[in-house]
Amino acid sequence: MTKTLFINARLIDPVAQTDSLGALLVKDGMIAEVFETAEPEVKGAVVVNCAGHCLAPGIVDIGVKVSEPGERHKESFRSAGRAAAAGGVTTIVTRPDTLPAIDTPEVLEFVARRAAQDAAVRVLPMAALTKGREGREMTEIGFLQDAGAVAFTDCDRVITNTKVFSRALTYANSLDALVIAHVQEPNLSDGAAVTSGKFASLRGLPAVSPMAERMALDRDIALLEMTGARYHADQITTARALPALERAKRNGLRITAGVGVHHLTLNELDVADYRTFFKLKPPLRSENDRLAVVQAVADGLIDIICSMHTPQDEESKRLPYEEAASGAVGLETLLPAALRLYHAEMISLPQLFAALSLNPSRLMGLETGRLREGAPADLVWFDPDAPFQLDRTNLQSKSKNTPFDGARLQGVVLGTWVGGTLVGDK
Repeated sequence: MTKTLFINARLIDPVAQTDSLGALLVKDGMIAEVFETAEPEVKGAVVVNCAGHCLAPGIVDIGVKVSEPGERHKESFRSAGRAAAAGGVTTIVTRPDTLPAIDTPEVLEFVARRAAQDAAVRVLPMAALTKGREGREMTEIGFLQDAGAVAFTDCDRVITNTKVFSRALTYANSLDALVIAHVQEPNLSDGAAVTSGKFASLRGLPAVSPMAERMALDRDIALLEMTGARYHADQITTARALPALERAKRNGLRITAGVGVHHLTLNELDVADYRTFFKLKPPLRSENDRLAVVQAVADGLIDIICSMHTPQDEESKRLPYEEAASGAVGLETLLPAALRLYHAEMISLPQLFAALSLNPSRLMGLETGRLREGAPADLVWFDPDAPFQLDRTNLQSKSKNTPFDGARLQGVVLGTWVGGTLVGDK
């Protein structure tokens, strides 16, 4: 029996919403005991002295793109696993927007095998909701669920045919399958590079109104009322969408929502002089929207913070802003970027880890995200105050398209454990 004792740890418990000094014992990959004393005596245990730094449940990141199959030059399971471990992410929930799309049990099984062989962290694959992510015919949801799909999504391709989407939701509901959707009215947002407003006009860039998010969410909420399905909005980024989300939750619909860390920590002005590493989908929003969404996370209205890790190679980013590919890598920067909210005193560490770890674990039906006896020993040890300047060339991801290149950040991961096994350390 292997035993590891973490002493002098600042335990971040998102369930109890506490931040306190203590110790934690791990036996055979599970949390065996949590101590209120900082240095308990346990015979035969390997001791890790956390030196007063934070020990929290490992991050569960929903919506990670690993470019296998089809684009391994952008990201592989091996490189994504290393990046996740370096960033304190112990479980990645991967997207099906690959080449080909993950829309059959055979492709899903290939992905699961590659992940099990190559990734240093846990990998849970999602599958496409419609064949080829084309929005015309739903996939074999039951067979894909049996093959291991944890959720169903067409990613950033919105299903415009309401009849197809309603049928897919109805069928998913009969299997209690989770559907994840991207809320952007597709006609309004088609071709948009930034959010509409004075800044977009000054830059001469094609823009989309924040109302496009609200309109798409309103449609999906109406379909949820009709079908009763389990539904997660992958990114809520505007103030105008929040009242609709609040009403849907108050009315008892099975709806949750997430937001990417870039939309919590950056705004439309960061695009500056057409900096394509800041081109995201949806585009960065106004500062008022950013602040409203941060408050929604603090209040628990928005449940989950994710990285929306989207690797893009240099060739697809080194283009004029309108033509450049959207997306940014985020596995390694998710925690230090999210800690900007903690250092700005906008959110506490237990609240932060509820959004990073506990709530995504609950959504996926996992026992992770908790510091309690019997939970998996998926842990991150980090110094929330340690400063550093990010150099994108040092990232573990194959692609280096981060908007935080050269940024001064706080929060260094000192160790990451998956099932009690150390997978990444400083």
